[in-house]
Amino acid sequence: MSLLLSRLSRLRLGKPASVRSSVLILSNGFSSSSLQTPPCSIICANPCGAGLGKLVILNANESDYTDLEKKVPMELVDSDPMVTIGASHGWVATLKEDGILRLQDDLNPYASDTNPKRISLPPLVTLPRCQTQIVTNVSMSLPSPEDEDCVVAVKFLGPQLSFCRPAKSNSEWTNIKIANPSFFSSRVMFSKKDEMFRIPGSGGHLIGSWDLRTEDHNPKIQRLRFRNLPELPRAKRELLDSCYRSEHLVESQSTGELFLVKRYKKATTRDTVKMKTQGVMVFKLDEKGNAVYTQDIGDLCIFLSKSEPFCSSSSRFPNYVDIYDVDEVAFACLEYDDPITGVTSTNRAPYHIPPQNID
Repeated sequence: MSLLLSRLSRLRLGKPASVRSSVLILSNGFSSSSLQTPPCSIICANPCGAGLGKLVILNANESDYTDLEKKVPMELVDSDPMVTIGASHGWVATLKEDGILRLQDDLNPYASDTNPKRISLPPLVTLPRCQTQIVTNVSMSLPSPEDEDCVVAVKFLGPQLSFCRPAKSNSEWTNIKIANPSFFSSRVMFSKKDEMFRIPGSGGHLIGSWDLRTEDHNPKIQRLRFRNLPELPRAKRELLDSCYRSEHLVESQSTGELFLVKRYKKATTRDTVKMKTQGVMVFKLDEKGNAVYTQDIGDLCIFLSKSEPFCSSSSRFPNYVDIYDVDEVAFACLEYDDPITGVTSTNRAPYHIPPQNID
């Protein structure tokens, strides 16, 4: 808990005036099957001229900032309004006034700053009665869009879901118009286990899945049956009922488990639009469509941010959900029914970066 409070106190301060210089430290408290970096959070960039800044991160296994020599465009961490619209596997997606969606690896702490990779995707095609200006999130099937087999999925607010293979010659978008409105504001994720893109419906009762190995672009719809629901006190139930709810699908690469995370948040006061997390519920999903409420995800930590959600094994924060949003930093321990530990803060680049393989 002391490490957790230390991390929160650091994060609430916003942009640090000075932080220690360091090379990235290998996973300590976070484990993986190969040599990888620990998960980290993008904090800010200290301006160093010419529109660039030196990247500042917070490794998930540490309580102090790490000030890197890596230089990144300031617009990615200090833009107002933000030009970044999401991230996946450490690649940040941007969408500017030219209407071109780009993927770039600037905020990946291990990517080169002397030779940053910027990949422009094909011009967006807007389906009838859809829009492509507001993006819900971005997901990738593989760690790099330079891989010929990598598929990039973009979920727009509303009915449109679009896929493309950036590394394929003459790449173009495959655009799908989703009929069911319960998916209009949901986020897309990629299941490595099943090799399908999935979207949870509003409320979490439905999951739509797309298998791009087939020519059929109609979703496979699975209806979930919720099991082992907790008996909440009346006050807690009324609080959650009054909250804005979002659903997130997260797959553990180490165990193959699929989780549905329900996050409940509410405005902090009547005078602000800042939202604060009031509750988190996690359900384990099985192939039969059962969603079993659990307070035990083992040694896993679930990371929710504007990046595609991910899990990582952790000996420091097992059984936690780590939340990093535009207006909040919060931690939820699933084992206990304690209030969410968190602070409200303005975060212009609220991205968790998943573990990166070290060459």
